Amino acid sequence: MSDPQPKPRPTRAQEEAAEWLARLGNHSISTQTVREFRDWRDDPVNDAAYEEAEAFWDASGRHAADPEILRMTQDALDRGKRRSGWRAWLRGPRLAGGLTLAGLAAAGGTILAVQQLEPAYATDAVEQKVVRLEDGSRVHLNVDSKVKVAFRDGERRLVLAKGEAFFDVAHDAARPFVVEADGARIRALGTKFDVRRQDGGVRVTLLQGAVQVSPEAGQGAVVLAPNQEALVSAKGAIRKVATDAARTTSWTTGRLVFRETPLAAAVAEVNRYSDRKVELAGPGLAERPVSGFFDVGDSESFARGVAELFDLSLSRGQGGSWKLAPGAAATSGPQAGPGA
Repeated sequence: MSDPQPKPRPTRAQEEAAEWLARLGNHSISTQTVREFRDWRDDPVNDAAYEEAEAFWDASGRHAADPEILRMTQDALDRGKRRSGWRAWLRGPRLAGGLTLAGLAAAGGTILAVQQLEPAYATDAVEQKVVRLEDGSRVHLNVDSKVKVAFRDGERRLVLAKGEAFFDVAHDAARPFVVEADGARIRALGTKFDVRRQDGGVRVTLLQGAVQVSPEAGQGAVVLAPNQEALVSAKGAIRKVATDAARTTSWTTGRLVFRETPLAAAVAEVNRYSDRKVELAGPGLAERPVSGFFDVGDSESFARGVAELFDLSLSRGQGGSWKLAPGAAATSGPQAGPGA
């Protein structure tokens, strides 16, 4: 009887995919990390490796005890310990029974698919967070956001208490997935959609699948198709409009995309992700249309690009802010780099 053939060692892309799964799972991540992940997945080989790794993780019932998967996960965690930049996620929340992710891997448990004891997840003004729920669904919290989780036998219910979140929902016809946010109720079975609380109501954007959106106050409900969004007012009025869902959800990849966006609206969006705010000084600037894409958290590149586009003056204000005003393009103050 011949000896079994040894399994081939994972490729570099597969090992890095395991690292990214460990790095992103249920931990706070900076906007810089989101950009690094996007750049890494721009390589088709890496993208395929990550999709494969996610499939293994999601099929936990069949693969949780696979020694090769456990070895790759443990290797990823061990490599992370040697990287100072990963200290934050290694100090992340522990799972039930006091097991760390590494300990769970060694014990043969399900990896990164365990509901934590805390029923709520939140981010501060400069971080995002990717949360993997017990059913395999994923929630990507934007900056300064909070979501509460309340799963029951017959329903998977979440409450967006603040900010914005992108939901990648695992299909389960027996347990509807429901998100509530400031008077709006969104019901999905298996889909990808974004919910944002904003002044005057809630915006729901559908990327994939189908969702039903209904106001708690008022009457009526709408069913969204991909590239549609529902706008629910605080008074319960609801309307459905066409949109570019990929642009609306581009923040999940570390980018902001503007297409003929009024400058004031673009500035407000850029300022969500940076302590160094952009300010508009002078009349006639707010409605100027802006198109382009920018890295989240990089307010300086945005300010310099807009100043060049519209021939505006650019100066430094209090607290390191960037002030745009009519006049010849020039920058006063120190020539600070993006990380200054």
